[in-house]
Formats: sequence, structure tokens, C-alpha cells
Amino acid sequence: MLTRKQHELLCFINDRLLQTGVSPSFEEMKEALDLKSKSGVHRLISALEERNFIRRLPNRARALEVLRMPETATAKAPSASSGKSKAAPIVPQAANENVLEIPLHGRIAAGLPIEALEGQSSLSVPAALLGPGEHYALEVSGDSMVEAGILDGDYALIRRAETARDGEIVVALIADAEATLKYFRREGAMIRLDPANRAYDPQRYKPDQVRIQGKLAGLLRRY
Repeated sequence: MLTRKQHELLCFINDRLLQTGVSPSFEEMKEALDLKSKSGVHRLISALEERNFIRRLPNRARALEVLRMPETATAKAPSASSGKSKAAPIVPQAANENVLEIPLHGRIAAGLPIEALEGQSSLSVPAALLGPGEHYALEVSGDSMVEAGILDGDYALIRRAETARDGEIVVALIADAEATLKYFRREGAMIRLDPANRAYDPQRYKPDQVRIQGKLAGLLRRY
């Protein structure tokens, strides 16, 4: 069974492929479904992939193929045409209105830098934990941020950003290869990444070695 938004997106993609032979862009999908950000499109695409309704074509940017359509018709989806699309059974979403799914991109070091892994997973997050902007989640690995209340195994909720102010907790990509979660500070001509654990030393880098990929927006902990 598909949710209403999953069903609408599937029909929109199918209609566009039938009309033009080219799948719509993420921006077009976002506007068609009246979503606030492209991260919502990403999670819907991933859900349709998992249910084997669509697949991404390799080596082609944003190329999608519809593998099958729902067998029953109960609703109309947004479409570039005025005709009705086939519909799927719809799961009421009232119970999930305050829960969002955001991309889960592997593990982030709260100790020494480790490789930041990209993945196709998603994480359900209470909407109250997220503010405006595009968000993703990273699983925390290590204990260097424990004095900031960030523990090994926590999920760091990150708002995408490319700049930061002194004292903010950021995801810093180092040398375009490794990522770490630390306090961001400027120290003369250097960038200093501070841990929140006295057992660890600050890390210093040249500005061209560090790229900000987001700022901490919240934490999710599972017991």
C-alpha cells in the first residue's frame, strides 16, 4: 500500500514519462506535490524504490523508470495533463502528520575524523525537532562530544549549511574525504575544530582544508 504522497508522485512521474519520455526533475516533483524541500522528494523516491514501483537508471542523472502501477484507482494525482491517473490504495496520514522522514547518511565521527558515508536509508523524526531548511541525519560514532550531550549511537539531525559562526556545532568535511562533528571556531588564519571532551585535543586546519556541510539542529536518541 502507498501513502497519498507516494501515490501522487508515482502517477506524476508516470504521466511525465508517457508524455515526454523524460522523468521530471526533483524541483518539478517538489512543486507538483507542494513539498517544502527536495529532501521530501528523496524520501518518497526511496520508498517507491523499496516497494519496487520505480527504479533509478544507472549512469543517468535523475533518470527514473516506472516498473509497475497500482492496480486500483481511488484518487487523482497531480499531473502536467488534465486527465486522471490511476491510483493506489491510500493510507491515511493523519497519525503521521507530525513525523517526517529525512535522509540518513551513514556515520559521523565525534572523535577523530572518519569517512562520511552516503546511503539510501531514511530516519523518521518528529517535526518539532526540525526547523526551516533542508535536513539529513548522521549516526554519531565516538565520544568526543559527550560534554555537549552528544553520545555514541545518537542520531545528529543536521541542517544543510555552507557557513558557520564561532561556537556552532558543525559537520566539517576535511580535505574532501573525511567528516567530523565538532565546535567550529576561527583561530587567526586557521580553522579550529573543538571537541566537547577534555580527553581530546582541538584539531587545526587551513581554511581551504575544511568545508562546512551542515549545522547541528537536534538530536534523536533511541533507547
